[in-house]
Amino acid sequence: MGQSGQVTRHLDTMDAARAADAVEAVVLRMRALDAALPRRDGVAVFNRVYLAVTEAVDGRLRAGRFADPWAAAVLDVRFAERYLAAVEPAAGDRRPPACWRPLLQSRRHPGVRPLQFALAGINAHIGHDLALAVVDACDTLRCEPAELEDEFDRVGDLLVSLEERIREDLMPGPDLLQIADPLTHLLGSWSLERAREATWSAARALWALRRLPDLAEEFTQRLDSAVGFAGRMMLTPLPH
Repeated sequence: MGQSGQVTRHLDTMDAARAADAVEAVVLRMRALDAALPRRDGVAVFNRVYLAVTEAVDGRLRAGRFADPWAAAVLDVRFAERYLAAVEPAAGDRRPPACWRPLLQSRRHPGVRPLQFALAGINAHIGHDLALAVVDACDTLRCEPAELEDEFDRVGDLLVSLEERIREDLMPGPDLLQIADPLTHLLGSWSLERAREATWSAARALWALRRLPDLAEEFTQRLDSAVGFAGRMMLTPLPH
């Protein structure tokens, strides 16, 4: 990225331990959510894998393995807060973003498999939350999106590990996959890499539109609706 050092200079009093403390705060919220939800709940399924990955990020921050720990922590925390604001029990008093509604509405459906819940969660979180989190982080750090590209790529690596964990923990065995044609089709219909690329473009567009609030709001709503539509397709009940 080349310019990421500028973010560090703005915040040179922040060290890896303080950055990790910020991430630990969202880890504690995810743990509380995990303890409160039934294991088969669709949100709980996604939360478990997201929690494990976020705990690993916390550990890497404490070990000093990020060149710019505060910028990485700000993006990671803003990202997680978008998810938590949508699914925590306190969120019941307000209408969640359209991208999260399919999962929240189908979370107890007996015909939806755990893998579908997890993929719908990662679709909502990447397709909508991450783009807005980049803008949030840029506002906090007083930087341009280009200055956060390295951190965005590291979050992308986190998402790869999240997807890998989802598939490892929730993917049925190969024999079942051959029989379960609809699930095989579902797995092939969504690409993490394409979602990441689209999110980076959306984040840059939202940043460019920040001085045009009406257009920015329209763009955000359309992004939210499109991601929600994809999530609803992912959660179509499948035969067992």
